[in-house]
Amino acid sequence: MNSLLDTGFLLAVLDEDDSLHESCAAALQEEIAPLLPNVVLPELAYLILRELGYGVLTSFLRAVTTGELVLIDATLDDLERATELLATYADSRVDFVDCVIAAMAERMKITRILTVDRRHFGLLRPAHCDYFEIIPA
Repeated sequence: MNSLLDTGFLLAVLDEDDSLHESCAAALQEEIAPLLPNVVLPELAYLILRELGYGVLTSFLRAVTTGELVLIDATLDDLERATELLATYADSRVDFVDCVIAAMAERMKITRILTVDRRHFGLLRPAHCDYFEIIPA
């Protein structure tokens, strides 16, 4: 079963000092085919540089370029759906990347999201299922 990776989850995996590092790293190890939405890369790269430095960023990017993590592209339809989600959930201050991930999940019929953002992904109501399965639990 496929799953989508979110920014905060990956940052926790990469940061051994993060309080969620162990649970996120274990959850990633258990996933068979996690997919990395391309919209996560700029946000994650910024946070990695700010928090962990160039060495961690280059190691992470090598994992992407060698196929260890599978990068998938958002489509124009995903961006259109993300715009709808941003408008619908504006009062909740859900962010752009979360909305694009949700739109990609809808398009690909994926229900599992690897994220530490339980608040936003728990709030979103996807069109293809009742709710997202948020990992780690």
